[in-house]
Amino acid sequence: MESLTSRMQGVQSPIIPVVGELIKNSPGTISLGQGVVHYNPPPEALEFLPKFLAESTNNLYKSVEGIPPLVTALAEKLQAFNGIEINEQNCIVVTAGSNMGFMNAILAITNPGDEIILNTPYYFNHEMAIAMAGCRVVLVATDENYQLRKDAIAQAITPKTRAVVTISPNNPTGVVYSEIALRQVNQICETRGIYHISDEAYEYFTYNGVKHVSPGAFGSSKYTISLFSLSKAYGFASWRIGYMVIPKHLFVAIKKVQDTILICPPVISQYAALGALQAKEEYLQNNIGAISQVRQLVLDSLNRLEDLCNITSANGAFYFFLKVNTQMDAFELVKRLIQEYKVAVIPGTTFGMHDGCYLRIAYGALQKETAKEGIERLVQGLETIVRN
Repeated sequence: MESLTSRMQGVQSPIIPVVGELIKNSPGTISLGQGVVHYNPPPEALEFLPKFLAESTNNLYKSVEGIPPLVTALAEKLQAFNGIEINEQNCIVVTAGSNMGFMNAILAITNPGDEIILNTPYYFNHEMAIAMAGCRVVLVATDENYQLRKDAIAQAITPKTRAVVTISPNNPTGVVYSEIALRQVNQICETRGIYHISDEAYEYFTYNGVKHVSPGAFGSSKYTISLFSLSKAYGFASWRIGYMVIPKHLFVAIKKVQDTILICPPVISQYAALGALQAKEEYLQNNIGAISQVRQLVLDSLNRLEDLCNITSANGAFYFFLKVNTQMDAFELVKRLIQEYKVAVIPGTTFGMHDGCYLRIAYGALQKETAKEGIERLVQGLETIVRN
């Protein structure tokens, strides 16, 4: 019998479950792999759940684009923190996480065979979504510090290009793009009549006085799509709430996608999100401050590997991206680190880096003492494996 095939055969498998299985088979492993935070949602999120339960109609479908009180609260946040004004040219759509927002955008702006520009290293779910939509990924390498190369981006645009994607603060590198660089990309997109998709899931995670900048605040709403998430800053990973700011002319198309896949974001989660947005400033300050301390601890340990790895300065998100000076395959190195040193990281091949051995280190999920132990295992493992 002829085997059945589908478009999914051309899509890479998610790496997190693969590494998760290796961790499961090596009890006691400390994970520096998955990009989540160690803390829980603010108490205000849970305090809003009785409001959901008090209204029986909340068990019915609600607006595809999100419940009005949450949309209003998000508009206020966007104005205050991002400098993005919601007006007659744009609108908010609440999604089940920002990954869904990205998929919504790709399906709304492309036809099969169209091209989307990703800067490498890329976020693997972006590459997967583009492939699922039957579109082609065009890769543009960042510079030696993982910063954007505007001229290379401009040269990669063809008549089939529909969007350029930027992620700042960046996953997997942790770098933050400058306002100048983001303005340049945004202007290129506007001039060429293509979209700038700006993924800002890590918007609150910046360090050393570096400020986050939102391209949606630059003034042109026509070609800018902005993606946001509560998963990281508010400890909302499993609650699945993100949101997107889109040009108004995409609203009908995106509603078609979302109504088909989701109907509406989980209403109970939307109530929790509404509560989370009421949290006191100290919630974010204290939790991100604690992650900042872990970041410094991790960086201090990694600096001992300067002769073995290239360690790029990163002032955002909760990642470091290492280039290891070895001919070893990255995934083989990851397996050995788990099996022999009980510490897990993610191979750079997952992020499109095939010209060397790269590792992504995530430090947001760990308290200081666990992070210290995990990074010590990593340093020891790399020193032993790579030197031998």
